[in-house]
Order: sequence, then structure tokens, then C-alpha cells
Amino acid sequence: MKKIAIVEDDPVIRGQLADFLVNNGYKCSIVTDYGDCSGQILSAGADMVLLDLTLPGADGTAILKKVRQDSEVPVIIVTSKNTEMDEVICMSYGADDFIAKPYNPAILLLHIEAVFKRLAHLAEQTVLTCGCLSLDKERGTLHIGEEEVDLTKNEMKILIYLMKHQGKIVAREELISYLWDTEEFVDDNTLTVNVNRVRAKLKEYGVEDLIRTKRGIGYVMG
Repeated sequence: MKKIAIVEDDPVIRGQLADFLVNNGYKCSIVTDYGDCSGQILSAGADMVLLDLTLPGADGTAILKKVRQDSEVPVIIVTSKNTEMDEVICMSYGADDFIAKPYNPAILLLHIEAVFKRLAHLAEQTVLTCGCLSLDKERGTLHIGEEEVDLTKNEMKILIYLMKHQGKIVAREELISYLWDTEEFVDDNTLTVNVNRVRAKLKEYGVEDLIRTKRGIGYVMG
């Protein structure tokens, strides 16, 4: 049985949501310490997080960034802050979906199930594709058409991550955390250099503009 962590400060909404999820076959973990929200989420061992953005003394986007630095647990934003910019920022920080309040619980349930299904499908895939690119994760090889392309370890990791999240904005901080897996400072220019090397290698094989820059946010592939 999958466990969902609920991060919601309204006790009525929180209780109703927990009851609804339990009645639909999920276990629930309630997070109420917003000072150490990411720590509670990770220690709960949740399979998914439903995260509000407006929390007492805490910023939901900051919590999202911290969770994403330490884990790939799926996060669905459920919030009354429903401007287009809020959605863009959350998705760029690694959210898997964005639901605006008020919502129909049945619709929320469909979104939850869709995210679980999508991630399960990605986990099963050993070959990722995007346009004319075909990347075999197990063999560590990239083919562009019939040509096999030599890549460094970081170049391969960049493509794997962007292809797994194709169509979504991947924040620079998220990509840095994935590539170097360290709490130490990594020069932001180092990421730019690595991404530009990938672009240059793809260009050698006639593939251009597949990785686009979202200025001030990150990258999107596809």
C-alpha cells in the first residue's frame, strides 16, 4: 500500500483529504512541523507528497527545492496560489503536477494515479527516446539515427535526466544536485559548460535546439 505525505496547514482540509485517500486505498502521513518539513517528509518514507505552498512560517517552494535536492519522491502541488507563474516555478523546481484549490477530490485522485503510472513506466524503461535520439541506460550508449555517439559520464547523465523529464523545465539547481550529488558549492558556470558540450556533440550529428534554455530557470528538452 502506497503512502502519501500531506503537507497542509488547514486542519479541516487536511483531515478530509487524509480520510479520502485512506478510503481509496492509500496510507497517509501528516506533516505539521513546517520548520523541518523536508526532513519529516523524507523520514516518513512516503511514496508521494501533496504539498501546499502557503504554510505558516514556511515557503512551499523552498520546501520543494530542499526535498528535490535529497530525493526523487513525486511531489504534487495542491494550492490556492494558482497563477501561471506559480505553476512554472514549481514545475521548474521539480514538481510532478500542480493542482489548484478548490479541487474535486476525484480529479485529484486521477492526477495522483497518473503520476504513479507515469513514474512506474519510466522506471521500467531501459531505452529513452527523444526525437532521433535513443539512449540505452543499461549499456550507457546514445544513438542518433544509426550513429553511436561517444559521451562522457556527465554528458550521459545530463541527457538521461533531461530525457526522463522531457517537456518539463528542469531547474539548474536540480540538475547540479543530480550531477554532482554534493552539498558543496559547484560553480554555476560548470553546469553551463557541461550542457554546452552536450549541445555541441548533438550539433555534430545535425541535432540542434533539442535542449532549450529557460533564462534564469533551467533547461527543457523536447
